[in-house]
Amino acid sequence: MLNLLLLPVLIAFAGAVNAGDLTPHMDLAHSFFPEADRFGTLEGEPPAATVWRGEEVVGYVFLTQDIAPIPAYSGKPVDHLVGMNPDGTIRGARVVEHHEPILLAGIPEARLQEFVEQYVGKYVGDRIRVGSGTKPGYVYVDGVSGATVTVIVQNETILRAARAVAIAHGLGEIGAEPKALPARILMDAAQTSDWTTLTGDGSVRRLNITRGDVDEAFRGTPAEGIAEAPAEAKAETFIDLYYAIIDPPAIGRALLGDHQYERVVSDLKEGEHAIAVFANGIYSFRGHGFVRGAIFDRFQLTHGDRGISFRDVDHYRPPVQAEGVPEFTERGVFIIRDEHGFDPGSPWQIELLVVRQTGPRTTEYTRFTGDYALPEEYYERPAPLVVEAEEEIPLWATIWQEKRFQIAMLVTALGILTAIMLFHDWLVRYPRLLSWVRNGYLVFTLVVIGWYLLAQLSVVNVFTFTNAILSGSFRWDTFLLDPMMFILWTFVAVTLLLWGRGVYCGWLCPYGALQVLVNKIACHFKVPQFKLPEIVHGRLWALKYVILIVLFGISLQSLAQAEIYAEVEPFKTAIILHFARDWGYVLYAGGLVLISAFNEKFYCKYLCPLGAALAVPARLRLFDWLSRRKECGRPCQICAVECGVQAIAPTGEINHNECHYCLDCQVTYHNETKCPPLVQRHRQRERAEAMATPGEAPLVRREINTGTET
Repeated sequence: MLNLLLLPVLIAFAGAVNAGDLTPHMDLAHSFFPEADRFGTLEGEPPAATVWRGEEVVGYVFLTQDIAPIPAYSGKPVDHLVGMNPDGTIRGARVVEHHEPILLAGIPEARLQEFVEQYVGKYVGDRIRVGSGTKPGYVYVDGVSGATVTVIVQNETILRAARAVAIAHGLGEIGAEPKALPARILMDAAQTSDWTTLTGDGSVRRLNITRGDVDEAFRGTPAEGIAEAPAEAKAETFIDLYYAIIDPPAIGRALLGDHQYERVVSDLKEGEHAIAVFANGIYSFRGHGFVRGAIFDRFQLTHGDRGISFRDVDHYRPPVQAEGVPEFTERGVFIIRDEHGFDPGSPWQIELLVVRQTGPRTTEYTRFTGDYALPEEYYERPAPLVVEAEEEIPLWATIWQEKRFQIAMLVTALGILTAIMLFHDWLVRYPRLLSWVRNGYLVFTLVVIGWYLLAQLSVVNVFTFTNAILSGSFRWDTFLLDPMMFILWTFVAVTLLLWGRGVYCGWLCPYGALQVLVNKIACHFKVPQFKLPEIVHGRLWALKYVILIVLFGISLQSLAQAEIYAEVEPFKTAIILHFARDWGYVLYAGGLVLISAFNEKFYCKYLCPLGAALAVPARLRLFDWLSRRKECGRPCQICAVECGVQAIAPTGEINHNECHYCLDCQVTYHNETKCPPLVQRHRQRERAEAMATPGEAPLVRREINTGTET
């Protein structure tokens, strides 16, 4: 408790130290301004150090975390040292501190440094965007594949900090469009205490949603028809939501009463504001699963292009006191913190997220939005300041537009794979065609999905997602920033329910494809194949689950530490970095590939924590698509012997947790010259035909194991 009470003091003290000392970064600052003979201290608002050559000011140096501490993928800011010329151009930029897990999951740190070096020479008033594009008025910098979220946050961090310094030191008009300064609430406006007046003049707004509205919103999605209201209940209230900003005493006192209003306002710091939300209905805007320390995940505010979420520390539950106010089953007051830069005089929206469960691990969601604009009599606005225009579309939408070709290519490939899975019963009747299809798809997976798109899933993704859920920091727009990974994970989630883990592990994992292709080449050249004894194999299966449990336990304590130990996955070396890495990593990843030439998919069978992570939810699969006969395993052992990953027990059962869906057993299942039950039926049919027409039927003897005729 004492630590929590002292935390704001410690943060403020740390900020003061950082804002007054450039000593740890002086060598770097001198490299930005080699002509300088002295540097000031980090001071002012925002804190920046003036750079001098004699009596001439040649620039400014600042740390972005002091000015724009925007959380990145790890949930913590990336700190940069930035040097800027007096004309508003960036002289130098360098990452000085970060906690990004992506650097441990496939991206060398040098790539982030190369990314920020692109800002040298850029004017801070330009509209700089990450990625490729030709939109007039915008300047584009190259992103870093596999670190989309991180570099987009870096872009926003550098530009916000640099513009704040430029404006504070009068370095010219930054941007081309005027933006009003935040409005100031008038604290002496006349007080209103009538609920009808509050709702009539727009001081309190309403968002009323019926069950029919929700059903219509999910129309055409996988959630259509789930928990749908009967016809007679379509008009029933799903949620009747009222909301208002309560800073003005005329609104706040009327809604909360004097005592509760004073309590809320006394806790507000400079730049903070408060809203009240009330509701009736069967749906809770707070969420029934909310836990301490988490984010309210069913609603947020949208202010311009920014989303504002609330944590439990931002929340009060005062009684409603206004005269004539209806009885509400749910209410709350939420504090908008200063870091959001909220302008109470600008329009904003409340967004309500409605979720439907479409499967044990899958959901669909839709949003309902209500507008709000504070009546003009409650605020006044200072003169406008010239800043950059607001973003027109969300960042994730821009990225998806820029990667249309890659997205189309991946979606098409996944559609083809879906068709293969759905119609495999037909395909396996043509072994040669299946061989070409499977080998071609594995090459595509390795070269395109892996080495080109860098869409190699990792257990690190599982830990990051789990950490976001547990910490309450999960946001869809964050995960949408990487379209390749988002699409692939969505497809994997669906296939886990339909087929199990085998679709990804057997067809879509680039490193798994590399092992299979190497093994096929080895078999072509008659390289001996070795399989572990069944008792040893059965014990080693459990090893990957032990690795997963250990890594997961470490991730609960420290996600960054877990990502270091997750190097048990050779994906970063073999797929993301194309084996261009230190020799130890290359030896490990290459050695496992070499082993796969003698023992098919050795790493996947015994060591892969991602495969183990996928096998756990795969136990909830809805169908068993692989055909078996009662004779399988009793006595026939052909499929069990031929299975490369040894997923078929000697008794004939397929272990779907370990099956990689190569379909080899299904080829045998339909082979009349190889599958003993089919061979026997064929012989019986021939004998029957011979008895019906004696002397005409040829004598045919088929060898079961070879399929040859004599």
